[in-house]
Amino acid sequence: MPSRPQSPATGTLRQQALAALLLIDPTTKADAAHALWQQLQNLPEHDRLGSALAHVLGAQASLTPPASAPLPGRPVRPVLVPPASVAQRSPFTTEGLAALLHAIAHIEFNAINLALDAVWRFAGMPPDFYVDWLRVADEEATHFSLLHTHLQSLGHRYGDFPAHDGLWEMCVKTQDDITARMALVPRTLEARGLDATPLIQAKLRKVGTPAAQRAIDILDIILRDEVGHVAIGNRWYGWLCGREGLDPVSHYRTLARTHQAPRLRPPFNEAARLAAGFSRDEIDRLSQAD
Repeated sequence: MPSRPQSPATGTLRQQALAALLLIDPTTKADAAHALWQQLQNLPEHDRLGSALAHVLGAQASLTPPASAPLPGRPVRPVLVPPASVAQRSPFTTEGLAALLHAIAHIEFNAINLALDAVWRFAGMPPDFYVDWLRVADEEATHFSLLHTHLQSLGHRYGDFPAHDGLWEMCVKTQDDITARMALVPRTLEARGLDATPLIQAKLRKVGTPAAQRAIDILDIILRDEVGHVAIGNRWYGWLCGREGLDPVSHYRTLARTHQAPRLRPPFNEAARLAAGFSRDEIDRLSQAD
C-alpha cells in the first residue's frame, strides 16, 4: 500500500483547508484535519489575535480550487445511491450493526468535508468563524476515526456499503450563500443528528452486545460534540442575519423553501436543541409544522 501523503503545511490555514478537502483517502483527510487544528493551537501568542490571526488564516483571500480536482476529494467507494436506495438492516445482526456504523461514519466523513469547505470557501469573515470550523473539522475527524475503528472490529471498512450524498448536495446548493449554508447544513441537516442519536442509542441498548455498547459510547461522544457544532451554525447564522438586517426565523423558512431543505419531523431532542442555541419559539414552530 502506498504511503499516505500528508496535507502540506504551506500557505495560509484556509489554503491548507482546501488542500485537505481535496484529499481522497478518508484517513489521510482525518489526519490533515487534526494537523490543521494542531497547527492553529501551536501558533505563537502574538499570532492568535486580531489582524495577525486573520493574516495566518488568509481570511480576506478569495480562493479557487484546481479545475481538474474533484471537490470534495473522496474514494471510489462507497457507491453513492439515492437515499431511498440505502438498505435498512437490523442492528441485531453483525452485518446490520456494521451497516449502521458505516452509515454514521459516512455522515462524519462528509461532516469533515463540510467543515473544511466552510473554511476555504467563504472569504472575509471574522477570524473566529474559521477557528470555529477548523475545530469542527478536527472533532468530526475524531468521530470518523472512532467509528471506522469500530467498523473494522466487525470485519468491515468504510466503503463496504452503499451510501447517499444528501449532506454534500446541500453543500453544493448553498455554495454561493454563506447565510444559507449556516442555516441549512449545521442547523438543519446536522441538527437532525441531535434528534436521531438518542433513538439509535435506544435501539442499540436492546441489542445488548458489547459491540452495540461500544457504538452507544461512541454516539455519546458524537452527540456531545454535535451540540457544539450546531451551536456554531446557530451563532454564525444569527450573526449573518444581524449583519444583513434579516429576521432569523422568517428568513430560515425562505431559505428552506428556496433550497428545498428536507422537512424536519418529530420527535425533537429539545434539550439538545436548546443547548445548541435554538430558541424555544423555533422548537415550538418545528413541533407545530404541518
